[in-house]
Amino acid sequence: MDQQKNEILPGTLNLMVLKTLSTLGCLHGYGIARRIEQISGNALQLNQGTIYPALLHLEQMGWIKSEWGVSENNRRAKYYSMTRAGRKQLAAEEEIWRRASDIMVRFLTATEENL
Repeated sequence: MDQQKNEILPGTLNLMVLKTLSTLGCLHGYGIARRIEQISGNALQLNQGTIYPALLHLEQMGWIKSEWGVSENNRRAKYYSMTRAGRKQLAAEEEIWRRASDIMVRFLTATEENL
């Protein structure tokens, strides 16, 4: 492999966006992307072609809503916030990922004796 690309599993970005909005409240897309990068220890790099389609999808699902506002740089920006349906979805997604993670940890730490 020439270059390792840090890819995330399908649905993971949705969970990261929802968790970010749940934790920090209303944010613009650039702020959401930077926060995800920060929490990942910069292991993930999100560009506009990644974050904005995800935000559009989440909005179409009714899990987030958007409204125009003014950014810290005095520029027009679209701000995103969670909806009630988004909070329910976040709880469901967190449970799914916790279960999947528990299974993978058991599998990866298994020895020949307990396989």
